[in-house]
Amino acid sequence: MAWTINWTQSAWNDLEAAADYISKDSPRYAASFVREVRDAARSLNTLAFRGRVVPELDDTNIRELFLKSYRLIYQVTAQKIYILGLIHGARDLWMLWKKEGR
Repeated sequence: MAWTINWTQSAWNDLEAAADYISKDSPRYAASFVREVRDAARSLNTLAFRGRVVPELDDTNIRELFLKSYRLIYQVTAQKIYILGLIHGARDLWMLWKKEGR
């Protein structure tokens, strides 16, 4: 089965913020990281359940992939995958999302 990948606005904002932060040291590395994240997200269209369940949320349909120091968090539904966020691994996911109202 092939799922359709949909990015939430929050996830796009997270990716842009990470790229901006990384580009302060290396614009080339930032561009490479963005490509890596987008490629990983696209790969979910056939491998949706390869990521681990997000421990803080304990929902088998909300999973994550690790990319460098970041967590790509996504939700699997019957026909679509929603990219929910790209969060640095050092951040407290539960508190961050609560603060942002996600």
